[in-house]
Amino acid sequence: MNQIENCPVCGHQQQELFMNVKDHMITQEMFKIVSCKKCGFHFTNPIPEKKDIGAYYKSEEYVSHSSSNKGFVNALYNKVRKITLKQKIRWIKRETSSDQLLDIGCGTGHFLKEAKESGFHGIGLEPDKEARDFAKRENDVIAFPLDDLYTLKENSVGAITLWHVLEHVYDLKKDILEYRRILKRDGVLFIAVPNMGSYDAQYYKEDWAAYDVPRHLYHFQKGDIDKFFCCNGFTLQKVIPMKFDSFYVSMLSEKYKSGNLLKAFVIGCISNFKARKYGYSSQVYVLKRE
Repeated sequence: MNQIENCPVCGHQQQELFMNVKDHMITQEMFKIVSCKKCGFHFTNPIPEKKDIGAYYKSEEYVSHSSSNKGFVNALYNKVRKITLKQKIRWIKRETSSDQLLDIGCGTGHFLKEAKESGFHGIGLEPDKEARDFAKRENDVIAFPLDDLYTLKENSVGAITLWHVLEHVYDLKKDILEYRRILKRDGVLFIAVPNMGSYDAQYYKEDWAAYDVPRHLYHFQKGDIDKFFCCNGFTLQKVIPMKFDSFYVSMLSEKYKSGNLLKAFVIGCISNFKARKYGYSSQVYVLKRE
C-alpha cells in the first residue's frame, strides 16, 4: 500500500481519521478516509500502489467499465446513461464553440460515440485495455492509453471532460497541470464528481456507495474544487446538478445495507430536495482555463 504523506491539495502533512469504509463492491477490504488538518480535504489513505490498483476494477459490478445489464441497478444505470449522454453534449455546446474534445477516462466509449455523432472530433484516453477494446469493438471509438496524456500537444483542444474520473486520478496535481497545458486559452474543463457534502452522503455515512474505496482516491465538496483548481490556473464558471445520481447512489447504498429500493427512491428525492443546502449527490463543475 502507498501511504500518502502530504495532502494532495495543500501539501500539509497532518491528517486525522474521518471514516473507515469497506470496499463493498469487490474485495470487502477496509480502507481509511482521512481529512487534512489544514484545508479539510478528504482522501483515501493508504491507497493501493499504482501498479496494483487495476485489480480493484475487475468486476462486472463495476458498470462504468462494462455494459452489463445484469441486475436491476445495472440495467437502470444503462437506461439512464442514454439520457445523460445527450445532456452532456448540450452542456458542452453551451460552453464552447470548439469541436475538439478530449475525454479522459473514456471507459467503454459511450460518451465519445455520442459526441462523434453530434459533430465533435473526440480523442479518448482510458487506462484499462479491456475497456479500450470494448470501445473499439462496440462503439467504434479508438481510445489510447492514459499515459498518452503527457504527449498531447499544447493548446490543442477546446474542451476536456472527466465524467466521474477525477476521483480516480492517481497523480492528481500533475495531471491537472497537464489539462491546463493541453487546453486552448479560454478552453473549458468539465469535471463530474460525487459530492460528499450531499444529503445522501450524510445519511448513508460509511455505506454511501460513492465513497467507493479504494477506486475513489479523493472525496470532493464544492469548496475543494474551487480552491484546488483556482490555484492551478482555472476559474470556476458554474455548477451543474446530476439529479439522477442521488437515486443510483442510494440504490447501491441500500444494496450494501441489504435495504430496499423504495427507501432508496425516497432518500434520492430528499437529497435532491435538500440540494440547495447540501449540494447534489453528484455535480458537474465547469472550469475555464485562465
